[in-house]
Amino acid sequence: MTLVWTENLLMILLSMIPLDFSNTLLGTTADIGLLVAPSKLTMESINMQHTLSWPPLQASCDSTVLYSVQYQGEFELFLRNGSWVNAIDCQQIPQTHCDLTFDLGSDSDYNLQVRAQCGTRLSPWTKLSRPFNRRDTVLTVPEMTVMAVGGVLQVSFSPLPLIATISVMVSKKGFEHQTVRYSMPSEQRVMSVAALQEESVYCVRAQIVLESGAHSGNTDTQCVTVTGPQTDAWRRPTTVAMTVIFTGGLLFALFGLLVHCQLDDFQACFQKEPLPTPLKGDWGPTVKINCPCEETYDEVRIHSERTPDDLFTTLLENQL
Repeated sequence: MTLVWTENLLMILLSMIPLDFSNTLLGTTADIGLLVAPSKLTMESINMQHTLSWPPLQASCDSTVLYSVQYQGEFELFLRNGSWVNAIDCQQIPQTHCDLTFDLGSDSDYNLQVRAQCGTRLSPWTKLSRPFNRRDTVLTVPEMTVMAVGGVLQVSFSPLPLIATISVMVSKKGFEHQTVRYSMPSEQRVMSVAALQEESVYCVRAQIVLESGAHSGNTDTQCVTVTGPQTDAWRRPTTVAMTVIFTGGLLFALFGLLVHCQLDDFQACFQKEPLPTPLKGDWGPTVKINCPCEETYDEVRIHSERTPDDLFTTLLENQL
């Protein structure tokens, strides 16, 4: 009875000891503190791409050293009793860097920490020296291309930060003080500006802007000439090609006709054929045809010129 009570007491005491330490006592998991902790954690954030990195662990290890990353935002710090969240894509990885772009999804301060593992040995956690906020990201000047397609400006960009706005400034050359500013979400990447004056030069520059107010530098100004829809680039080669094809076909037909006509019969080839006899102007003697209906027509015309009273009188006389 005493032995059973002692075992139960031992299990209760073990349950009260921190998990990592109790597992170490029982010899069922990794040993903590026997491996050197990672050092010199650095956070690099460019165009809202956040990457945590650290140097390789300088320690002897019979197997590959693996690393795990955790983060703690203001929500975990103040509302969840200081808990930590595992970075899903950075658990027991052999790489010495971790992409946290989608993990750090708010403009709050984040604490970050990394731990190394060699076999069953675990190192202590190493924290980033100071909290990271994605508002501190570095915005580079975007890559921009400007083209005139008919009477429309097409402004396109290389891949941009996901949660940003592109501010595009357009002005007519000689009227730079009348700049028009356009905005578009970064995921759109292509913007069209219409209703421009033909045969005029327009200049474009742009920058990346975040909700926090941070912005990149301006691109170099690019100027293009708006020529109008009647001189679209695709029309010119199409017109030239059609002209060449038509001219070539006409010359080929004429060459074939010349080959077909022998030199001796050249005049006969182009001589007009005589008209058939029925189509000639000599129609022979004229035959007069008497129409017996002329008198009838005259009678009808005479009767039609009589008044209704005359017709009634004539009808009465015929009956008598």
